Amino acid sequence: MKTRYTVPSLLLLSLILLTLEAKTIDPYKVLGVEKNAGQREIQKAFHKLSLQYHPDKNKNKGAQEKFAEINNAYEILSDEEKRKNYDLYGDEKGNPGFNAGYPEDQGGYSYFTNGGQGKNSYTFRPGDWQDMGDQGNSRSFSFSFGGSSSQSSFGFGLNDMFSNFFGGDLGGGKFGGSTRSQSRSQTGSRSSPKRIKAINSQVFNKEIAGQGMTWILLSYTSLLKGNQYYESIVQEVADSLQGALKVGSINCETEMSFCKELGTQPRRVPRVFVYSNKASDKGSLVEYNGDLVAKTLKSFCQDHLPRFSKRIDLKQLQSYSGEEENLPRVLLLSTKKDTPVIWRALSGLFHKRFIFNDVEVHDVTDPVTKKLGVDSLPAIVGWLSNGEKHVLKSGISVKDLKSAVHDLSTLLEGFEKKNKKAAASKDRTASKDRKAQADSGGKHVSLLTVSNFDALCGGKTPVCIIGGFRSSKVREKLEDILSKVSQKSLSRRRNAASVHGDSISYTLLDVARQPSFLNAFDKSGYKSSDKLLLAYKPRKQKFAAFKGEMTAEEVEKFISSVLNGDVQFTKTRQKPVLK
Repeated sequence: MKTRYTVPSLLLLSLILLTLEAKTIDPYKVLGVEKNAGQREIQKAFHKLSLQYHPDKNKNKGAQEKFAEINNAYEILSDEEKRKNYDLYGDEKGNPGFNAGYPEDQGGYSYFTNGGQGKNSYTFRPGDWQDMGDQGNSRSFSFSFGGSSSQSSFGFGLNDMFSNFFGGDLGGGKFGGSTRSQSRSQTGSRSSPKRIKAINSQVFNKEIAGQGMTWILLSYTSLLKGNQYYESIVQEVADSLQGALKVGSINCETEMSFCKELGTQPRRVPRVFVYSNKASDKGSLVEYNGDLVAKTLKSFCQDHLPRFSKRIDLKQLQSYSGEEENLPRVLLLSTKKDTPVIWRALSGLFHKRFIFNDVEVHDVTDPVTKKLGVDSLPAIVGWLSNGEKHVLKSGISVKDLKSAVHDLSTLLEGFEKKNKKAAASKDRTASKDRKAQADSGGKHVSLLTVSNFDALCGGKTPVCIIGGFRSSKVREKLEDILSKVSQKSLSRRRNAASVHGDSISYTLLDVARQPSFLNAFDKSGYKSSDKLLLAYKPRKQKFAAFKGEMTAEEVEKFISSVLNGDVQFTKTRQKPVLK
């Protein structure tokens, strides 16, 4: 039997409905966690269920309402004060089974059931009744007693009833018939990110573009569904990679032109981008299109961390030659099969300030490792731009990613300052050598040292003539020969079409103090010779040894042949380094 109700009858029916006993949705049951669950467990449950019932993923009937319940439950349990109030009173506001209405509902009235934990409230405003249905007309609806468990005790679903009035589900019209949990959860799901740094064009250009740091960026508008869920996932990933990754959000309502410029305008849901320095010095925005799960998003972010550190092996280490002579070089030795996250982050932050390398080492007893002076792993070895080696840190231990990046950044900054001092000293020494040579009419031949190596035999010098001695008597003889030959060979050099000015330099080497230097040219290190003469081409890492009688005439012939291309050169065993 059908019963018809007119507008005057609605008030009586509504009062009956507003006094129905109905169980409030328990947030612990919604998330499927125990009352003693920790925040980590609550967060995991929330992420899992939000993904399962997200409206864009789940098109089943009731998924949207379930998604709202999940957000509301998480809003209560993730806030310690709200959770405590709910545990004590069954209400996160701290009221024992009742409250005086919502702050935004000024002048509204709330009707309650018996009170206590597990009871619902329904709210309406004075005058709302006047707006129901067509003015002056009555609307009728029918219901029957009995029905499924999802219906009210009167046998009809509240969604069905309000759909007849407003063409939608609960909360679709001005009547405050939606439960508190539903209205609050929907508000929460559409809230704007509050914990994440706001990004505009000025902040982007100053702190993100070209800075070498990886960022995860959330673009949104305040009306989009899922803002809270997206924010929680993005924040969790940023927290787990703190130190190597920063996080920001772009409000495309207030930053409309900026979002359009970047191409980050959100659609039906927020969008997630990573500002990546993986393959470009300038960096680029890469959109994440996978499932919004923390583990998957974290892997995506890790994959887009900088890769400015060149992976080498121990064999390469002995013959390595840096491409940029003026930059210090740092090498990480670790047991990792791939470049560690910490080192990749540092390679982005200090890109163009250091040459980065890393190598996999299984045992510190390896001869090459021992030669570097490393006694425990992981370790960082650095070379100043003049070739001077330093063990910066060995047996590195870290508490977390953030502190590790901070501490090692401080270490690299200190080494960079040391390199600047060494470079300034090298320039002063080279200047003195040039002045001394000019004052003596070109007869002075400098002793090769760490500080002047780059100036005399560095990558900018096509040919370096090195006279090696083991005694002061031999040194005097070699210095005299090279002083004389340097003047003659210089004049002859200008007649060679393939040779330009300042293409050759002359220097002396104390081989008794630098025995390892000669190992780069010959395995024996020329230990049987008390004097020797080498023509070294730094750019090509090749050399030729003089084998004739050590006289000015013979040395002059040898150098002339070198300049004219008549001498065969051999590849060095490794890059020669002074100690």
